[in-house]
Amino acid sequence: MTSGDVDDVLDVQQPGAVRSLSEVFPQDQYPFPREDVAEQWRREIADPGVSCYVVVADSKIAGFAATRGDEFLHFGIATDRWGSGLATSAHDDVLARLSNEGHERTWLKVFTENRRGRCFYEKLGWRAVGERMRSAFPPHPELLRYERAVRSVESAK
Repeated sequence: MTSGDVDDVLDVQQPGAVRSLSEVFPQDQYPFPREDVAEQWRREIADPGVSCYVVVADSKIAGFAATRGDEFLHFGIATDRWGSGLATSAHDDVLARLSNEGHERTWLKVFTENRRGRCFYEKLGWRAVGERMRSAFPPHPELLRYERAVRSVESAK
C-alpha cells in the first residue's frame, strides 16, 4: 500500500465498517471518521515498523491489511466480495507473510460486539484469550484480544 492508495482503501473500508460495526458505532451518533482513519493510514504507511497491504481483485483494490511485528493490525474486504473466499485467501496470505518473518504466534483485536468479525476469525482458528481493552475512537467500545499460531497455510487447512 502507498499513500496514493488511501482513498481507494477507504472506499473499501468505510462501507464494511458501517455495515459490520453499526451496533458498535451507531452512525447517527458516531459516523465513520474518514479523515481520521485516512491520517492513521498515512502514519502507518510511513512507519517502517508497519507493513500495509492492498488486496487486489479484478485490477482494483478490494481489501486491505496491515501488520506491526506479530500483530495482525488491520484487515478488511469490500462488502461486494463478502462470502467469495477472497477474505480467507487474503487472511492466509498475511499469515504466510508473518510466518516468513519468523513469527510463531500472532494476535489481533476485534470489537467485542463485532459478531461477524469474531465468527470469521474463530472459523480460521483464532481464539479469544480474555484480554480486553478500549478503542481510541468514541464511544470507546471494548476490544477483545485474539491469538493463534502462525504456521504454513497448508498445515492450517
